[in-house]
Amino acid sequence: MRFFHVLILMFLFQVSVFAQKSNSKEETAVNSRVEILRQAMIDADGVKLKALTSDKLEYVHSNGNFQNQSEFIEGIVSGKSDFVTIEFQNQTISINGDVAIVRHVLSAHTKDGGIDKDIKIGIMLVWQKQKNNWLLIARQGFKI
Repeated sequence: MRFFHVLILMFLFQVSVFAQKSNSKEETAVNSRVEILRQAMIDADGVKLKALTSDKLEYVHSNGNFQNQSEFIEGIVSGKSDFVTIEFQNQTISINGDVAIVRHVLSAHTKDGGIDKDIKIGIMLVWQKQKNNWLLIARQGFKI
């Protein structure tokens, strides 16, 4: 009987380790996509921004302004939103099935309209795995 209990515990431990490794792999993939997004925003790279985001993107700024995918990309590419530097601080990633929620503090230096500005806001990104690829489907900025 004792052997049976030990066997069950070993099985449950193996399943737990497998689940952690699987989530760790997905967290690494999402983290990579977040970093590519950060760099694409600095570089104003519309091609990368389109590849990273869903056609149905809902991008909400900390002031409540809403943009769809094309408005978000146009704002970056046109220089209306000109990021000189972006740093993500205190980032966490939680994954539930095909959805990943990324939270961080965005600290950035911008030059919107030629005016230098430093910003620090909270961000929540929602990514969804579609056809083996993580796409940004929603972003909410908020004042901290």
